[in-house]
Amino acid sequence: MRRRVANCFVLIERATGTIAGYYTLSGTSLLLTDLPQAHAKRLPRYPSVPAALLGRLAIATAYQNRHLGASLLADAAERASRADLAVFAVVTDPKDDRARRFYVKHGFTELPGAQPRLFVPIDSILRFFETQSR
Repeated sequence: MRRRVANCFVLIERATGTIAGYYTLSGTSLLLTDLPQAHAKRLPRYPSVPAALLGRLAIATAYQNRHLGASLLADAAERASRADLAVFAVVTDPKDDRARRFYVKHGFTELPGAQPRLFVPIDSILRFFETQSR
């Protein structure tokens, strides 16, 4: 954070002040040629499009299996969508297969040729969480 490379957002349990989880967000870009054609054809013909990089998302062991990861992911998507700078998608590089399954469950797909990088258009993830809250 001091180097202004990423911002960290922390989930704290009010009763104890214990850190339950966190995530980091920073800016990145995606080459238009790396996007699936279905997405790329609807975008301006710039060499790259802006995205938010979800660098880390973690839940403390004592707080797992409470859907807090999904809550933090929804918060990250909402925060990215409200940013003053435009963001086309949220991107992440899952550290293992368990993390990959978590992101895929929440609408992320692989970027062709950029494994293990996953992405989801910001509009898609906002709709995903909107339908989940109904």
